[in-house]
Amino acid sequence: MGKRVFIIVLDSVGAGEAPDAAAYGDEGSNTLGTVSKHPAFHMPYAEALGLSSIRGTGMKKRSGIIPEGAYGKMQEASCGKDTTTGHWEIAGIISTRPLPVYPDGFPEDVIKTFEEKTGRKVICNRPYSGTEVIKDYGREHMKSGALIVYTSADSVFQIAAHEDIVPTEKLYEYCRIARQILTGEHNVGRVIARPFTGTWPDFVRTAGRHDFSVHPPKDTMLTYIQKAGMDVLSVGKIIDIFAGEGITEAQRTVSNRDGIEKLLAYMERDFTGLCFVNLVDFDMIYGHRNDIEGYAKALSEFDTFLPEIRGRMKEDDLLIITADHGCDPGTPSTDHSREYVPLLISGEHVRKNHDLGIRNTFADVAATVLHYLGVPGKLEGTSMWPEIEKKNGD
Repeated sequence: MGKRVFIIVLDSVGAGEAPDAAAYGDEGSNTLGTVSKHPAFHMPYAEALGLSSIRGTGMKKRSGIIPEGAYGKMQEASCGKDTTTGHWEIAGIISTRPLPVYPDGFPEDVIKTFEEKTGRKVICNRPYSGTEVIKDYGREHMKSGALIVYTSADSVFQIAAHEDIVPTEKLYEYCRIARQILTGEHNVGRVIARPFTGTWPDFVRTAGRHDFSVHPPKDTMLTYIQKAGMDVLSVGKIIDIFAGEGITEAQRTVSNRDGIEKLLAYMERDFTGLCFVNLVDFDMIYGHRNDIEGYAKALSEFDTFLPEIRGRMKEDDLLIITADHGCDPGTPSTDHSREYVPLLISGEHVRKNHDLGIRNTFADVAATVLHYLGVPGKLEGTSMWPEIEKKNGD
């Protein structure tokens, strides 16, 4: 068994407003700062890795903690605060142009073409909460068969439909049609299928969500690792964010706990390369609903698994914990926030108690991973490995 790298993205766990937060309407946002003040927040194992030692997060640092690895935070160099651009940057691509967003809904010509190709009318067509939109438009959808199309602050075209009206596979077909339409200036990051079941007012979204993403514009950390003959294992929505490119095996998830269990199972496997994990509940269930208590409990639950995750690491394993953007549940906004993201790196070969400070781009993760695995590739970012590698005497 060769070297293995495990990247865990705590979706939306921002670490304080970025210098350009005001340009995005996010001045004062601090996801970790907000959530860590709630009584339900308890992350002693993440603190032991250096979480509370990161400067500017708003977390209180307990006395006597000497971080077991390297820690710091990263500033996003890409334009935007979207899931896609955040993950792409972690994988080595800096997006100089933001993906298109639609605060007033999609243009009439886009909707008309979509209606013609699917043979179904569209209702809603504006930014909306995913749970509220099915409550407000679900009955009309069930009577007319019209598709509920909506968006958010992200670059997304979302289609909600009841499974009794539109079978899930048919909904996926409609999403593929939308993906073909949404090109050029309307090349949105993701087309998302949002199936739901139940009766009004208790409609419930199912686990049948599926993302149809735009393809990365060039090779990423994932494709370089795959081309080198190594494994790239995806857990959660990673496969959707990268449109399947560079991934050798994937498992989708229904919850954070499910994602962690799948990660732990992969850790028992003999492989060489990368296991890339996204835990989306922080963002999807708690951040977007401004649920501070739920967010705090979810982070605390993740923390309880850290000893087992660390316990399954082999001598040559590297663990990287980070995030893709913020989503401060304590602000009036329910959208993503432009924030720094935390960075924790640990393993037998990593220097203890090393402050990485502020990295200028998430892409430093990709450069570090390729360097550690010995994989050639041309990416944005600077490898941190020479700085964090344990030397004699450390």
